Amino acid sequence: MIYSLASPQASEVYREVATADTHSVFIAGGPHPSARPNEVLKHFDFVVLGEGEQTLPELINALRNGEGVDRVRGIAFKSSNGIHQTDRRPYADLNDYPPFVKNLRAPIEISRGCPNSCKYCQTPRLFGRKMRHRSAATINFYSSYISDVRFISPNAFAYGSDGRNLALDRIIELITSLRGRVYFGTFPSEVRPEFVTDELLEVIKERCANTAIHIGAQSGSDAVLTEVHRGHTRCDVEVALETCRAYDLTPVVDFIFGLPTETKADQRASLELIDSIVAAGGRVRAHYFTPLPGTPYEAEKPCPVSTEVKKKLGKLARDGKVTGRWEPSRGYIKRNDLKQMR
Repeated sequence: MIYSLASPQASEVYREVATADTHSVFIAGGPHPSARPNEVLKHFDFVVLGEGEQTLPELINALRNGEGVDRVRGIAFKSSNGIHQTDRRPYADLNDYPPFVKNLRAPIEISRGCPNSCKYCQTPRLFGRKMRHRSAATINFYSSYISDVRFISPNAFAYGSDGRNLALDRIIELITSLRGRVYFGTFPSEVRPEFVTDELLEVIKERCANTAIHIGAQSGSDAVLTEVHRGHTRCDVEVALETCRAYDLTPVVDFIFGLPTETKADQRASLELIDSIVAAGGRVRAHYFTPLPGTPYEAEKPCPVSTEVKKKLGKLARDGKVTGRWEPSRGYIKRNDLKQMR
């Protein structure tokens, strides 16, 4: 039985495995097991560390054939000497693996990795700091299986680039080669604000079907943006918003509340920016900070979300301007819970 799990799922999955009445080999993969293999191996037999395209089939074949699993790179398992981790496996070439089974309607993963170092994010820790891209020809081939062509990427507008500089020619090559209705720069691939340019939005407006651009702002406070190593400023966000409006593309902007060093003044700065977004016809997606394993913030405690934030976002949500959750949910795992799991 194979599980890919994230932190909010962990306690539920552990209970399911503990009460299973099957004679199974339990294999776990995903961001939480990759960051906390010792914890996960209290419940599972094997952990696939990082990407699983090559590792998981090799592990399954080794188990089926009765071969030594210590030759499979990129796994962790229990041994007589404790927890054993095999050699790290190189990152996968996305062109070597299909983004989905043929005829399955799903977004196409076009990029992995991120050169940025946001303290709350698992992406560069799991997939590396160098961006890898599926080729335009390969993406074009798989786009023929779906009518609405959507993408998965840490930053869709960084396609073809090093993740720090826009590669407009590569994006144009991709967009112009695709079949079907193309949605680029929209969910489930938000974009970084500094990548939102006139030249790119002109291409999107002409070639793509989306009427919105999803932008990751995360905070309206420059102090918070600097602290989390976000790599852009509030001004970058404001410029991106104006650029979207100039091309009649609705900005849908992500914010995180409860970041560890966030003050009431920082939260107020985010609310002010949110006010300007919705006043100009944009929309907001609000999120509550969750400390994720393997990140610099994994042991940090979320700061309280002010009454002002709750009231303001609640009102905007009733008006259909804001979606999301800006307070802890039932699935949220507190630090004490994680300690008990370990």
